[in-house]
Amino acid sequence: MAEAILASIVLVIWLYLVAARGGFWCAAKRDNDEQVERPAMQWPQVSAVIPARDEAETVGETVASLLRQDYPGRLTLILVDDQSRDDTAARARDAAAALGGSDRLVVISGRALPPGWTGKLWAQSQGIECAGSMPSDYLLLTDADIAYAPGTVSALVARSQQDGLVLNSLMVKLRCKSFAERMFVPAFVFFFQMLYPFAWANDPRRSTAAAAGGCMLVKREALQAAGGIAAIRGALIDDCALAKLLKARGPIAIALTERAHSLRAYPAIGDIRRMVSRTAYAQLRYSPVLLAGTIAGLALTYLTPVALTLFAAGYAQFAGIFAWALMALAFRPILRFYRLSWLWAPALPAIAAMYMAFTLDSAYQHARGRGGMWKGRAQAKIS
Repeated sequence: MAEAILASIVLVIWLYLVAARGGFWCAAKRDNDEQVERPAMQWPQVSAVIPARDEAETVGETVASLLRQDYPGRLTLILVDDQSRDDTAARARDAAAALGGSDRLVVISGRALPPGWTGKLWAQSQGIECAGSMPSDYLLLTDADIAYAPGTVSALVARSQQDGLVLNSLMVKLRCKSFAERMFVPAFVFFFQMLYPFAWANDPRRSTAAAAGGCMLVKREALQAAGGIAAIRGALIDDCALAKLLKARGPIAIALTERAHSLRAYPAIGDIRRMVSRTAYAQLRYSPVLLAGTIAGLALTYLTPVALTLFAAGYAQFAGIFAWALMALAFRPILRFYRLSWLWAPALPAIAAMYMAFTLDSAYQHARGRGGMWKGRAQAKIS
């Protein structure tokens, strides 16, 4: 009897996720598929704010891709060198000079990190402060490891103007070449969309708010009215914190894209672990109770169908097989987006088990005083 009840619970979970969770698994919200007319008005001024700490390997390509944009208006780049220990600033300047765009790039040296701020948000704050003297109508908050196809900024601004968006975010296509990346990157996006269904985030009637920090076009006036970046200065998951802040000011949007991609490589499983561990426990508000509940929920949702399939009989086994099949089918659209074989789909339970381990590691690192570790800074639970 207990086995049958457990099987029924698992089956209901996956029926809900597939049928009533905003269609997150379809991976249907994509900027590439949306028809946006370019406005006939004068194009607004945009400042791209790029916080960069030890990004010499990728920042040149990021700067070059932004300078190559076909944006009809004024697009200025502000790079905040966040006390880098490499030649990040020099690589950025060289990339701009090679394209004859030195006059469109401003490089500022980041000041020391004050108490209460995370490093990225403090760097962004300094860049936004610099942009205030231009002045800019929109701020493109972007990471220093993102490459943009020509026309990306134009599409972002046109959509924002057309729909009156205060925040327009693209989840850039993450690198998916190494075995570790193929195993974990599509699942990372799948889990993110499950947590924050894009259709719900884009619906002004719902409270769900989400953004992807690699690429966020923000209406400067709305950000100022919301208290600026200082309003979320201690947030480790800064993109979703910003989305929540700005959704109270107007409509927001998030979509998958092929127009922009991440240059950051995760060659080994350890690199993925560190990436997830940096913010997983922060997502759970540093609560041991939420941690225990999350691990139990993940085990029930992803591991129980496998256990029922292999070890149960009758109805319970059938329910386990059906739930596992629904899980695999739901995973396939994001696998297609990343052009990976459908054979990865049945492996989602094993991948989820690894993410459970990464989450536990996040709590462990926090207990060691190394929570939120990024480029030599431990930033978790800053007050």
